[in-house]
Amino acid sequence: MFSYSRAISQLYPDIRIEGENYPPTPFNRFVGNLISYLKLLSILLIVSGQNPFIYLGLQTPRAWTWSQDNKVSIFSCLMTFFVCNMMETHFLSTGAFEITLNDVPVWSKLQSGYVPNIQEILHILDNHLKMNQVDHMTFSST
Repeated sequence: MFSYSRAISQLYPDIRIEGENYPPTPFNRFVGNLISYLKLLSILLIVSGQNPFIYLGLQTPRAWTWSQDNKVSIFSCLMTFFVCNMMETHFLSTGAFEITLNDVPVWSKLQSGYVPNIQEILHILDNHLKMNQVDHMTFSST
């Protein structure tokens, strides 16, 4: 997306370009944060050798037994870290690509389903800038 902002800046130097993360839904944010905390807790428990399932009165899953048997190779910690990061990213990423011009929505990937190519973006911006110029003109009646 950096190439998009560079191309737009070259053609329209007066346009200020800002980028930010589009916020996930509250539910997805909650689940993503929960996974993040569970990831850290799981790694801590794997490294410490504690079995939380005994304290909860639950049968120990085979995955937990495997992680305890393989903790010397640190592979189980890495696997936990990467799998949880993948799930966390799934819930926190919106895939949004939204363009606004003077606080007016111009493009929405969330609504359209795709990211336009640079020529489409430049065409859209050009049309909106031309429409704004016409809106600001005053006509006198004779």
